[in-house]
Amino acid sequence: MIPIYISYFAGRDNKDMKKAVRNAIGFVVGFTIVFILLAVFASYVGSFISSNIKYIEIVFGIIIIIFGLNYMELIKISFLNKIKRVNTDTKDLNFIKSILFGMLFSVSWTPCIGTFLSSALLLVASSNDMLKGILLMLVYSIGLGIPFIISVVLIEKLKTVFNFIKKHYDIVKKISGLILIIMGLYIIFI
Repeated sequence: MIPIYISYFAGRDNKDMKKAVRNAIGFVVGFTIVFILLAVFASYVGSFISSNIKYIEIVFGIIIIIFGLNYMELIKISFLNKIKRVNTDTKDLNFIKSILFGMLFSVSWTPCIGTFLSSALLLVASSNDMLKGILLMLVYSIGLGIPFIISVVLIEKLKTVFNFIKKHYDIVKKISGLILIIMGLYIIFI
């Protein structure tokens, strides 16, 4: 996924590194805005359900486990696995358009981020603390965004890494799914 977005940041015909980095940062800012808004909403909803928090944690833990099983492809949840792509001309991409692109990304690439984003939002809702939820989403966005920004700068050097990840993508998905399952069990039993 990262190489595709890097071509958007830089533009197909543009090799301007400053522009590419600026666009990548705009992209990260865009999805961060949406994720923080989702955290505020999840925190707000979470405050209404705090009286039943243990039951909610069990339900959320089970949902996260199901997300992990879906990510490992042991079960199939169709709405998490749909991809909606938008064709866009990247020749005149700038910082503001990159922010909008990042916002669009945040709501359209469910298979790539949906499972982990949903898990993070479930944690936010169960924490009943809006500031903690915003901080969690900010950290989540930074963790998701850093690879995009670093990749723009190091694209030529990272081609072998991208090829390695593509070659071993099934293993990466299995490990990621296992992490989700462990997180779900942690929420249920701790």
